[in-house]
Amino acid sequence: MDEGMLAKPRDVVDRDREWGLLTEFVTDPDPAMGLGIVSGRRRHGKSYLLQALSERVGGLYVTAVREEGRLPALRRFSDAIAAHAGLQPGTLRLADWREVLSNALDVTARSRTPLLVIDELPCLLQHSPEIPGLLQQLYDERQRGTGSGGPGARLVLCGSAMSVMHELLSGTKPLRGGAVIDLRLGAFDYRAAREFWQIDDPLTALRVHAVLGGAPGYRPVAARPHPSDGFAAWLTRTLLDPGRAVSSRTETEYLLREDPRITQHTLYYDILTAIARGATTPTKIGAALERQRNAVTHPLDVLESTGYIQREQDILRPRHPVITLTDPVIRFKQLITLPQAATVEQGFAEEAWQAAAPTFNSKILGPHFEDLARAFTRRYAHTLLPGGLPGPVGTTEVADPAARTRHEVDVIALALGERPQAPRTRIALLGEAKATAARRGTGDLQRLEHIRTLLTDQGHDTAGTMLALFSLHGFYPDLVEAAAGRDDLLLVDLATLYGIG
Repeated sequence: MDEGMLAKPRDVVDRDREWGLLTEFVTDPDPAMGLGIVSGRRRHGKSYLLQALSERVGGLYVTAVREEGRLPALRRFSDAIAAHAGLQPGTLRLADWREVLSNALDVTARSRTPLLVIDELPCLLQHSPEIPGLLQQLYDERQRGTGSGGPGARLVLCGSAMSVMHELLSGTKPLRGGAVIDLRLGAFDYRAAREFWQIDDPLTALRVHAVLGGAPGYRPVAARPHPSDGFAAWLTRTLLDPGRAVSSRTETEYLLREDPRITQHTLYYDILTAIARGATTPTKIGAALERQRNAVTHPLDVLESTGYIQREQDILRPRHPVITLTDPVIRFKQLITLPQAATVEQGFAEEAWQAAAPTFNSKILGPHFEDLARAFTRRYAHTLLPGGLPGPVGTTEVADPAARTRHEVDVIALALGERPQAPRTRIALLGEAKATAARRGTGDLQRLEHIRTLLTDQGHDTAGTMLALFSLHGFYPDLVEAAAGRDDLLLVDLATLYGIG
């Protein structure tokens, strides 16, 4: 196929690696059937990407519908196959899923690039759990090719229910071992999100990312008014407007209903609230709910597998991981919308936001700025570090015996090749990221220097350690002057964080 025909469409933002991976898969000349899995959270752009791919190569794209039963789904899929074959709707009346899937693969096999995409597969499995087994049979039958001399069918299964999609290839599941592609589509990187939203001011971009993350599907429903016209005005007319579909309360309920394993919604909401209020371990979360630790273990595993929470390990020392909320919309709902629910429902969104602004700055913007500082270190700092690409990046606590205290380190990167929690590691970077209104000064630098000395005393290799200070509002002149004369100090303001200028 002409390479120009496979060029990524202009309306598909970012996703260069994913597009390249998928086009390589669908154009593979191997005569055997190939299977790919694409999963990702709602609003991450999976359908948009796969529809664009199908259009580029002339593939057959069919999506399941959550509210549709077995018979209507069979009829609609039959009509889609007929339309792809150039037949009139109603021409095909296929009786079961084996006939549907077999005919779909046969029809696409006539194309130069035989692609079949079944989107939102978990919706079909609710009423037709036999589909993975049937696909496995068809896959086995087509491993020797069709005999036509052309490439074999390329089947892509896609879905938003992360647990269901991940289980397709696990354990003794029928499709285990058959997939060539297992692509988990994440949200946009924070820099790509700023460009996608067309926000010039990096502080506004940071605030929007702190409440919506990088999911591209939010822009069509939350771009009016535009955040650049005023963050507060935008926020009160989107996430704090009960009449908008993107209202954090409505959106959170939809997100949690995506996964079929989340059935006791009240329990899951209570767990999310406990985490938002500062409970960071299963024991603390159980205590906040007046339940035993074991009662929250499974729900926490479910929330982690779906990407709503994460467990952050200390990079340097073994200890209980810290549990935090990762979905920005859910975090906003638990910390801002719920406490101000009565005020918001009465239509006083501006007043609710004024009351919640301190919580936003301390509990949302601050932690999010730290997250982006770590993301910057992982993805972009290698161009500024003498040692190039760093290894594992995370957080740690450093004991200070003389002062009888511990110092929290917002950003720590080990040297490439080092393992977390190993003794005497080489440390590539130590950083501090505080989303305060004040500029950073030499006192912040001295704190990092002291922590570096403590780590040296503990046996870690800090000879090549870079010190990094991340700031929302810049740096005092004496610190800037000091950085100019040193090769071990990196100052990262918002422009540097976002790669502007």
